[in-house]
Amino acid sequence: MKENVTAFEALLSPLEKDALRVLWPDKKLRVREIHKQLKRKVALSSVAVILDRLHEKGVVNRCIETARGGVRYIYFPVQDKASFEKAFVEKTVNKLIETFGTTAVSYFNDRFKR
Repeated sequence: MKENVTAFEALLSPLEKDALRVLWPDKKLRVREIHKQLKRKVALSSVAVILDRLHEKGVVNRCIETARGGVRYIYFPVQDKASFEKAFVEKTVNKLIETFGTTAVSYFNDRFKR
C-alpha cells in the first residue's frame, strides 16, 4: 500500500521534520528545549545543526538571547505547516511550468477537469 507523502515529508530530513513538529504550534524554543521534546535519541549538537540548516532554508527564524556565559538562539517557525506546504506546492508548480511550459499547463488542465 502506497503512503501519501506530503510536501513537508518530501522536502525535509526526518530530524528536520521532528524539530518542526515541536515548533509548529507557534512556539519559540531554545535548542535544548526542542531536544528534550524529540521522541528520538539524538545528540544536542545534531539538533543545533538541523535548526541552523532550517534557518538557512528560511523555514525557521531565530533571535538571540543573552544568557549566562554568552548568547543562545531562540528558534521559531516562519510560517505554520499549512502555509509551508502551500508555498512548497506553489514553488513546485511554478518550476514545472517554467521548465515544461504549455505541456505542464495542459497537463494541469486535463488533470483537474476530472
